[in-house]
Amino acid sequence: MQEQILILDFGSQYTQLIARRLREINVYCEIHPYNKIPEITKDIKGVILSGSPHSVREENPPKPNLEEIKNKIPLLGVCYGAQFLAHFYGGEVGKSNSREYGRAHLEIKDPSDRLFKGVADNSQVWMSHADTIIKIPDNYKVTASTHDVNVAAYTIGGEDTFCIQFHPEVYHTSEGLKLLKNFAYDICGCKGDWTPASFIETTISLLKTQLGDDKVILGLSGGVDSSVAAMLLHKAIGTNLHCIFVDNGLLRKNEFENVLDSYKHMGLNVKGVNAKDLFYAELKGVSDPEKKRKAIGKVFIDVFDKESKLEKDAKWLAQGTIYPDVIESVSVKGPSATIKSHHNVGGLPEYMKLKIVEPLRSLFKDEVRRVGRELGLDEALLGRHPFPGPGLAIRILGDITEEKIRIIQEVDHIFIEGLKSHNLYNEVWQAGAIFLPVQSVGVMGDERTYESVVALRAVSSTDGMTADWCHLPYEFLAKISNQIINKVQGVNRVVYDISSKPPATIEWE
Repeated sequence: MQEQILILDFGSQYTQLIARRLREINVYCEIHPYNKIPEITKDIKGVILSGSPHSVREENPPKPNLEEIKNKIPLLGVCYGAQFLAHFYGGEVGKSNSREYGRAHLEIKDPSDRLFKGVADNSQVWMSHADTIIKIPDNYKVTASTHDVNVAAYTIGGEDTFCIQFHPEVYHTSEGLKLLKNFAYDICGCKGDWTPASFIETTISLLKTQLGDDKVILGLSGGVDSSVAAMLLHKAIGTNLHCIFVDNGLLRKNEFENVLDSYKHMGLNVKGVNAKDLFYAELKGVSDPEKKRKAIGKVFIDVFDKESKLEKDAKWLAQGTIYPDVIESVSVKGPSATIKSHHNVGGLPEYMKLKIVEPLRSLFKDEVRRVGRELGLDEALLGRHPFPGPGLAIRILGDITEEKIRIIQEVDHIFIEGLKSHNLYNEVWQAGAIFLPVQSVGVMGDERTYESVVALRAVSSTDGMTADWCHLPYEFLAKISNQIINKVQGVNRVVYDISSKPPATIEWE
């Protein structure tokens, strides 16, 4: 079994960052809702309690059952986790006099504390909480303070339990990674053996055992996730992997032909399927974003069902599901409010006789790229921006028509090729164009026009969980806008989206 640290999620916006930081130091970890704690096996070396938007002073605050954890294996409480372990074990948490949010400087009270080994006194930390720990139980010991917060960190006597009221996982905490290393390596005893090479070796071995001589159908998208999943499966089962690349008519300009050509050089068994008409028919008159996603998912399933039957004895459908897909589809309190449904999370309809295999289900996007690099995939493919599963359907606001698809393909092509030619593509996490359901007045030559408006979107991110808009040079934006208006018939206005995630999402739908 892979050694790991278990992270119990109380709904904090930073929970995923804790996992990413641990993975960066080659320590495997998993996130589980606080009320769905898995069995504590010997491979779980430690547990982290995340922060939360909730307060321990609420009428029904989140309360995990720590019977098999506290005082049995190393435990780190972060923010809400620290307040929970103080408030419900004999201490007191109250509303702070002023909201403790932002930068602070840590005064280490106990330099011998293992959590702060090598952490400089007065180092910067990031606070984000409205409550504060007023009193700690008698067997607790304060190990660090800040100017405004007396109990910034504490330990519990006789236990490997450590608690902090700041966030070590965010970049604003200057030595947060060192603190997490101390917890993972020195306190939990992790070896740090979570590497791309070890993941590949373990995954291929597991796939061989899981799949045996069965045939597997994989829907390729041309993106990083499905390509890396394909290579792992290819190494595990060889010619028993049958890849299908579906042209849904919602891809980027010339993408169907270009992607098929690129896979020829990877030794994969790939079949291209032109299903444009099926998708267009299902999407006709559909404007609601969720209905679009459901319609596209339905047709994909229908196409895969038909194609899988052509491959005699196919028993599995492989998907490029990655960890953020899984996390965003699980809530700490039952079914989550739908932000948007994930096209590759949630299973298959019963009438399909295929089981699901997901080789990348435990990886973040940057880890997928690291694994792909270890597998020897082309850097141009590994560096490709993410592209939504529903394709251009969710970049056309409102109903879908072939004319709108033509327009947005041309606009997107000019934008993406411009980023590449100006050496900006690799500075951007994700970019694309959005067709807006509005028209505006313009002047071309001596004629008045009343044509469509498009928005350009480019964001920087590390994993897509949070993102900031890219500050692309004005000169570049002006040039691209001019090219779009001059070359794409039907567009007379270009705008640039300067919204960050949160509160906006990367895609508009």
